Amino acid sequence: MKYSKSSTNITNELLSSSGNSEDEIDLKELVSVIWKEKVLIIAVACLFAVLSVIYAIKQPNIYKSEVLLAPSEQEGSSGLAGLAGQFGGLASLAGVNLGGGNNKAQLAVEVLKSRQFTSDFISKHNILPELMGVHSWNMQTNELIYDEELYDSESGEWKRSVTAPLVPEPSMQEAYKEFKKVFSVNNDKETGLITLSVTHVSPYVARQWVSWLVEDINQTMKEREVLEAEKSTAFLKQQLNQTEIADIREVLYKLVEEQTKTIMFAEVRDEYVFKTIDAAFVPEEKFKPKRAVIAILGTILGCIAGVIFAFIVNFSKKQRSKSF
Repeated sequence: MKYSKSSTNITNELLSSSGNSEDEIDLKELVSVIWKEKVLIIAVACLFAVLSVIYAIKQPNIYKSEVLLAPSEQEGSSGLAGLAGQFGGLASLAGVNLGGGNNKAQLAVEVLKSRQFTSDFISKHNILPELMGVHSWNMQTNELIYDEELYDSESGEWKRSVTAPLVPEPSMQEAYKEFKKVFSVNNDKETGLITLSVTHVSPYVARQWVSWLVEDINQTMKEREVLEAEKSTAFLKQQLNQTEIADIREVLYKLVEEQTKTIMFAEVRDEYVFKTIDAAFVPEEKFKPKRAVIAILGTILGCIAGVIFAFIVNFSKKQRSKSF
């Protein structure tokens, strides 16, 4: 038994040593292949490096403009809050909103992201050519350079080559998808502050779009609030004409008064939902592309591709030698 046990141990040691030697041989072979094909690897790496540099240089500069916003305090909110506890049920029947300002700010953020608001924004300011037809920006003349294969700036005609159901002029669905790539809105849950940003090849266009977005969302939310308050007021006045109970009439008068305040404050305040903390600016430095990073990553990718190509070449040489 002792003899058999020792022979088994010896066999295992021989197998493990042979396995280690095979690993060492494989490692040496890998290193030898890399060294043997070093010229090929360097050539491939250099090719990738040159191509990545050319690609990085051809990419236009993208600028980012942003604005920092804070939810506006809703005037008369204390009065509405007091009524909410006493007459919330009656107010809800009338469609009267007795909620706080935070809900309006959150709703405004979602409206900003909506397809309808984006489509209305693009149509209102006629920015479809600047959104989907621009190639680059001339810093010296501050002029946009349009892609002639996409859009003719002189005639205002779209020349895109597309297949059905698409047409040369981009639809609002296409414009919405493209606008989502350049527009972002972030809500800081800790501070409640909102950052709205736009990227574009022109820093002036980016700043202008950010300013328009803030103006339009405040105006949109104001119009919604006024329309809702007017409808609620009309309903409340109708109920006043239909009841003779003094207590109910008193409640209705208070609700009408609060809705009148809502309309008045909305009409006199431009920054209805969002107040500007840090206004939009014309950025002097580009946001992207990171050309150095692109070149470095391209070179690294070239080295990896070169090593793989070297092993493929070496393997094919071995196969040909075996066949002969």
